[in-house]
Amino acid sequence: MAHAFRLALILLLVVLTLSVRAEESALFIALPPGAIPQDVSSSGTIVGALLSNGVSAGGFYWMPTTGVVYVGGTAAVAVSRNGETITGTAPDSRGAGQAALWQRAAEWRLLGGIASNAVPCDSSLSSTFDTSDDGQVVVGLAWNGCAVARAFRWQESTGMVDLGTTVAGRSSRANGVSGDGKVVVGWQDAPLRQAARWVDGRQSLFTGPTGIVGEAHATNRDGSIIVGQTCGFASAADPTANQRAWTWTASDGVRCLEPPRFRPERNFIGAALAMSEDGRVIGGTQSFGLEAESVLWLDRQPFYLKDYLQSHGAANAFDRWVNTGFVTGMSRDGRILVGWGAGPTDFTGYIVILGPN
Repeated sequence: MAHAFRLALILLLVVLTLSVRAEESALFIALPPGAIPQDVSSSGTIVGALLSNGVSAGGFYWMPTTGVVYVGGTAAVAVSRNGETITGTAPDSRGAGQAALWQRAAEWRLLGGIASNAVPCDSSLSSTFDTSDDGQVVVGLAWNGCAVARAFRWQESTGMVDLGTTVAGRSSRANGVSGDGKVVVGWQDAPLRQAARWVDGRQSLFTGPTGIVGEAHATNRDGSIIVGQTCGFASAADPTANQRAWTWTASDGVRCLEPPRFRPERNFIGAALAMSEDGRVIGGTQSFGLEAESVLWLDRQPFYLKDYLQSHGAANAFDRWVNTGFVTGMSRDGRILVGWGAGPTDFTGYIVILGPN
């Protein structure tokens, strides 16, 4: 088993450093059980959370040359494109989680809260959800007591800025940020979680073909393409509407993404969680909680990731897994995907290198 894993590392290193030939197929690599990846850099650095008995026990990064390296904190959730800056969550002196930055050979730097006197909700003051390409802008969720939960944007010159709420008494959260750090995406509780975008601190909400759509998850470098979940909510007229994910552009507005197939259970959702720079490759899930299957959209055509891989040269992809879970991160060129699901013995992360489409 160890020999096979080392061989997989060597193969991945070759794929990441050499140009792709037309005959190359997709490659699937399972990470050690309990290593749950969330993001991947252009250089192939992968970050995520290590689980112990199903509970997060800290952050990690992974490279083909290092394997899994523990970095402490609570979790690592995003990485700069050059792989040098990791953002996540780490405990403060009270044990409360704070949004934080980590760089190699350094300790976690805590980023604080949305007010100088902000107080945690239970054990959380703030948490990171994404970072810009250069690692200089961090976005996420911050608390001030359990009654106030707000989207935030942090950078060195401003500190943590509360992006506010446009619905009195309701919460907001930032799930993603454009590569240039100028566009923030997430949700506004209204009271359903409706997709939101912040530009220069001003919020706008998204609607789709049938009304409001669910939260936005990711965007590209300049914020011109945005993806998210739930392109309409289930109703008697369309009981599976929530199983469609969505994309947005300024020219086309919100367009729904069909799932590979509709589940008869109306409570499943379709979610686009990660995307390539040009929006041609999108990854996500069709899920109800942890009952989830990773989904891949190529030029809007949907595939279950397992089916796609097994028909494109990775015949043993997800062999004996309970489910394939979620695509959580993607390189800007759409070549490298990371995610996690329920493996043969535990929650398990994976890396996918796509061959030519």
